[in-house]
Amino acid sequence: MISAHNISLQYGKRVLFDEVNIKFTEGNCYGVIGANGAGKSTFLKILSGEIDPTSGNVSLEPGKRMTVLSQNHFAFDECSALNTVIMGHSKLWDIMQEKDAIYAKPDFSDEDGIKASELEAEFAEMDGWNAEADAAALLSGLGISEDSHYTLMKDLNGNQKVRVLLAQALFGNPDLLILDEPTNDLDIKTIAWLEDFLLDFKNTVIVVSHDRHFLDTVCTNVVDIDFKKIQLFTGNYSFWYESSQLALRQRAQQNKKAEEKKKELQEFIARFSANASKSKQATSRRKLLDKINVEDIQPSSRKYPAIIFDQLRDAGDQILHIDGLSKTLDGKSLFKDFNLNVTKGDKIAFIGDDSLAITSLFKVLMGEEQADSGSYNFGQTITTTYLPNENADYFNDDLNLIDWLRQYSDNKDEVYVRGFLGKMLFTGEETLKMSNVLSGGEKVRCMISRMMLGQGNLLILDEPTNHLDLESIQAFNNALKEFKGTVLFTCHDHQFVETVANRIIEITPNGHLDKLMTYNEYLESDKVKVQKEELESGY
Repeated sequence: MISAHNISLQYGKRVLFDEVNIKFTEGNCYGVIGANGAGKSTFLKILSGEIDPTSGNVSLEPGKRMTVLSQNHFAFDECSALNTVIMGHSKLWDIMQEKDAIYAKPDFSDEDGIKASELEAEFAEMDGWNAEADAAALLSGLGISEDSHYTLMKDLNGNQKVRVLLAQALFGNPDLLILDEPTNDLDIKTIAWLEDFLLDFKNTVIVVSHDRHFLDTVCTNVVDIDFKKIQLFTGNYSFWYESSQLALRQRAQQNKKAEEKKKELQEFIARFSANASKSKQATSRRKLLDKINVEDIQPSSRKYPAIIFDQLRDAGDQILHIDGLSKTLDGKSLFKDFNLNVTKGDKIAFIGDDSLAITSLFKVLMGEEQADSGSYNFGQTITTTYLPNENADYFNDDLNLIDWLRQYSDNKDEVYVRGFLGKMLFTGEETLKMSNVLSGGEKVRCMISRMMLGQGNLLILDEPTNHLDLESIQAFNNALKEFKGTVLFTCHDHQFVETVANRIIEITPNGHLDKLMTYNEYLESDKVKVQKEELESGY
């Protein structure tokens, strides 16, 4: 389908890729992974022809059509959402424009009639008569309401533009689909819709994503960018992660016999193959893992943060009680008459269509906003640690990272403070970097260092995985699973919610649902679906 031959890319002295050879075949979905800065997005740009490699070439099978998720949110400002989607099939769009121009001629000639007839035949062959209906279905599936389908792109908000551009890439059944972070700015429901779409998609997909559940659901193969090389693995992200960790442990066990190592790897592969056959991913086009070569499994060079949440003191039985909290914004109800009693050990995931409602609830609990009515009380033994969604206000001062973190610590010793930065992979000269020039991911890592230093027994987390790479998300996820205290959080990462939460609260403008169950159980519960429908209808 598409192949990269001896691809190398170098910026000055920095070598990003060194003689990469890889082939992507029809019917597979490839998840591209790698540490921040490894070159995932750059590699996609090389495949799509947006940038040229230093050496080597890319070849696409003749006659195949490629579409790419556009990152330019302003390129289609003067076009309607629906037309923007159809433009994803450029040949079909050109035929539509040429056909319409001929019919609009005041002096329609015999030659025009012949040309129009030829265009009509080509248009029909491309299923052009269903183009508008197909584009509208994609927009609706991605959460763009029908009354916005004919709205100009310039009049849509940023979140809506992302969804329209994603629909554009999906439109027209391309032979090769290249997607860079397609789940960004999508809620869990829309991500589930995209997962189903890609599971039914028969052609080739190459995707970069930080959403592990998404990668596990849709990917047949993992493309790992590491050591300036690109290696292809059969299986999904979880298989790659667990196998690389196993290989890393085996490498540390130098005295272990080769036969024992091979047996351990084979048993691991068999276990994952059995699990894969029972999953949503197991369709006719999904490969099982029985063709894995044991020798292909190699340890990764990735560095994972050491995220550990210790409690300065254990919490008592009284954690948090909320009584009748209500809040509106510009006349719109965010939440009303919200009651909640948090018990010791609760790990509560807050979900809902309006993320602003959950953010506002967390800000009220942290004293950053005032509720319209109601009250809340933390137990006397409770110490809260907060990770906000927006953190810009924490990084206005001209301080290096050591001094930035030291201001939140009772212990001012530099070695002590450096230790918490080191856990989040800030070492050496990086600790002297100025806090007001950090990237989004670096800021979140600093905020996590601040959280660890705070040693709270109640963690409140607003979209904790935003801006983090897969390694940090995995480490954060593991830390919360091990944490013995109480957690209130909201997150669009399905796997994060499923593996951490033991209680789900869904907030709507009309009220809320509170269920003591895992996230998957919540999604699959018919009783919950009925109660939600009653809540939304106002009963």
